[in-house]
Amino acid sequence: MKSNLLNRRHFLRGAGVTLGLPFLECLAPRGRAASNAQPIRRMVCICTPLGLHTPNLYPKETGKEYALTPYLEPLAEFKNDFSVISGLSHPDVGSSHDSIYSFLTAAPHPEIRAGFRNGISLDQFAAEKIGRQTRVPSLSLSAEGFGLSWTRSGALVPPDLFPANVFARLFLEGRPDEVEAQTRRLRNGKSILDTVSEQAKRLAPTMGARDREKVDEYFTSVRELERRMVTAQEWALKPKPKVDAKPLQNNMNSVDLLGKTKLLFELTHLALQTDSTRLVNMLLLGTSGVPPVPGVTMGHHDLSHHGQDPAKLEQLKKVELGVMNLTQELLTKLKKTQEEGDTLLDRTMVFFSSNLGSAASHSTKDLPVILAGGGFKHGQHLAFDPKNCPPLSNLYVTMLQRMGIEADQFGSSTGSLTGLEPA
Repeated sequence: MKSNLLNRRHFLRGAGVTLGLPFLECLAPRGRAASNAQPIRRMVCICTPLGLHTPNLYPKETGKEYALTPYLEPLAEFKNDFSVISGLSHPDVGSSHDSIYSFLTAAPHPEIRAGFRNGISLDQFAAEKIGRQTRVPSLSLSAEGFGLSWTRSGALVPPDLFPANVFARLFLEGRPDEVEAQTRRLRNGKSILDTVSEQAKRLAPTMGARDREKVDEYFTSVRELERRMVTAQEWALKPKPKVDAKPLQNNMNSVDLLGKTKLLFELTHLALQTDSTRLVNMLLLGTSGVPPVPGVTMGHHDLSHHGQDPAKLEQLKKVELGVMNLTQELLTKLKKTQEEGDTLLDRTMVFFSSNLGSAASHSTKDLPVILAGGGFKHGQHLAFDPKNCPPLSNLYVTMLQRMGIEADQFGSSTGSLTGLEPA
């Protein structure tokens, strides 16, 4: 006979609250370590899902004495503030657009839909360590219908698709009664979780080893939620930062790659400038439609799958140069923003890359990488052998360590990335 703590619907009840349990075999029918490092470090991860035409990106020379390429020319004034890195890849990710799911996780074989389980993404790994230090633990922004963030259990973190909504959440004050209602919900939520957690302890004697493990894991998540709610309660009482900026308007043009990118970059700068978050990732638009770029008459996807057609390559260059010009604008804003004697760029790693090394062949080898800011010794073309690609996750380990997070391994890494040193 099952414990009277459980009913047939598999709920726990207490203090007028009902909480569902995970599936348990015994119910089935028979048969923070937050970083205190100074100065503050931040991380922005940007993915352009249709790749970049790397002959326009990679210099022929390696090291510091290299000539700027067409895609690096817009960043000329920042040459000592970024490194261009060639020859990295995600091993065993497969060659398809599905590689986007593993861009920040390095989980193998996303192209095999059946049975694929993703891992935790770089930003969420960092958010587990430092997320409580800011109002918003992390921002996942997207111009597509999905995002780049994944939880430790392999679930997609719903991305923010509308910059105006994020702007309001970060910077627009609610009415006093709304703030009080939020505080009250958080306070009630904490007491609810405490009640349910206490009740759950009385379940253990009724369960087998596998059920106990499952419930322990479940309520570890509950306790983590409690801590997040306490932190959120504290932030709810603090006034939101004031910014000298007009509220953003959403860009509803489904093919406007550059317009949407500009909005996401503006929002990112404001979020970092006000220390509303220290972790941002964004998925740029990869549309089949024709982007409104002067001189472009074919769809972006078609252009990226150019087959070395000169006419397509010429138009693709116009599109991708537009993105690089916007990247220059973002770096300029970060460079001009001062924080405790440093620039915001000095304190912010801006990682710009793609899940595809070549969209034309769907190759996931030799991924295009630019890493700007973050207090590294930059000004170099760091080149690795594209026939023996080191894991991109080695760079992720280096980025986590620069955030002040203890990490010797992430994804498919074999260590940190050689040749990239802190300033």
